[in-house]
Amino acid sequence: MPNPEFVGLVNSLQATAEAALGDLNAATASAARDGLLEERRARQTAERSLKLLTMLAEKTRGNLDFTEADLLTGAIGSVRERLAAPSASPDAAPDAN
Repeated sequence: MPNPEFVGLVNSLQATAEAALGDLNAATASAARDGLLEERRARQTAERSLKLLTMLAEKTRGNLDFTEADLLTGAIGSVRERLAAPSASPDAAPDAN
């Protein structure tokens, strides 16, 4: 049985990365309003979350049950795929500064 705290941690890191990459919802609307999701900064946030997920996978290798390992592998793959894709955000305009 997966540890609920572990599942919550993985889901939180993945959600942070996805929100930074444009999956806005009510929880991330204030971050967008405060300028925390500016493209360069958002990418840095997503990359940091990916690094944390990858480190978590390395440090827990061999100690997770199948469900936990599958969740973590899926989160890493999803964030990597999003980071590799070209920006599709409609309001992602080149920085004029």
